[in-house]
Amino acid sequence: MRVFDLETLACDALTPAIRAKSLLPEHGVYARAHRVQSDETSALVPHANNIAILGWIDQLAEHHGHAAGASRETLAREGRMWFVASHTINYLGESFVDDELILATWIEKLGRTSLTRKTVISRRDDGTPVVRAESRWALVDLSTRKPIAISEAIRAALLS
Repeated sequence: MRVFDLETLACDALTPAIRAKSLLPEHGVYARAHRVQSDETSALVPHANNIAILGWIDQLAEHHGHAAGASRETLAREGRMWFVASHTINYLGESFVDDELILATWIEKLGRTSLTRKTVISRRDDGTPVVRAESRWALVDLSTRKPIAISEAIRAALLS
């Protein structure tokens, strides 16, 4: 599977329609833009497929972590990594080739060793949400494979 090309988007570029329809919080939102590509659609029904959508959610989380100074490469060098504990994805509509989407994510809940991340994927033109997702991630020590405490530095960066 190819790496999706998500365009960096300043949060102040989120339109009022996207903020209102997507029910985004006032602060702490990380967003990127994406245009649906033909290889991200299903063979029989030409809309964005489930695997592509899950990939967008994962890559958005990766970009958010990188922007917060906690890239996967940095964490791996330190013997830590985020592991997905669960994904819940609600499909609200379809998206098609060349649709311009806004992918927005934020930390909903931050525990000692895990966090809950919300993601909304909306149409750029009118702000209509097509996907709402909630994911739980645990920070894991790679040598023991057990959850470890999220540092204050990572906590502060992810919430800003």
